[in-house]
Amino acid sequence: QVQLVESGGGLVQPGGSLRLSCAAYGITFSHYDMGWYRQAPGKQRELVAATTSGGETDYADFVKGRFTILRDNTKDTVYLQMNSLKPEDTAVYYCNAGLVVKGADYAYWGQGTQVSVSS
Repeated sequence: QVQLVESGGGLVQPGGSLRLSCAAYGITFSHYDMGWYRQAPGKQRELVAATTSGGETDYADFVKGRFTILRDNTKDTVYLQMNSLKPEDTAVYYCNAGLVVKGADYAYWGQGTQVSVSS
């Protein structure tokens, strides 16, 4: 059974930092591309950051220079280090694992963790 378990969300003041973690179970983690998405109330889910199985990274423009995605294949875990947080970063953050094999698309989601940025 595949599970992605997020942790690390919470309430933080503007300018503060949080580190989200996503532990993966039931998949060969090193083979998967991993991503962090977020969804704010009334808005669509959007990509925040991603890392490929080869370790390449990509970031949404609105987090470049503030967030860092890091994967640890020895722990089957992907992290999102979030610095200089802004109120507009408030959202539920979701972890995603994706793999395409022989045309078959495998995608899994975590349950989400709430991040609230407010004074």
